[in-house]
Amino acid sequence: MARPIQDTPILSGEDARRFIELMNTPRPETPERKTQINEAYDTVMKMLARNKTK
Repeated sequence: MARPIQDTPILSGEDARRFIELMNTPRPETPERKTQINEAYDTVMKMLARNKTK
């Protein structure tokens, strides 16, 4: 039998402020990383389109 899932801790104070700041500040992506993401997206979309036609 699986172990029960534990409750997620609630952030408060300085930890909460840092978390919100990190979530609101997007990380810059390099052009190489953007190309890699777009290629992976195109591959997945082709796979889905191929499976949809069967």
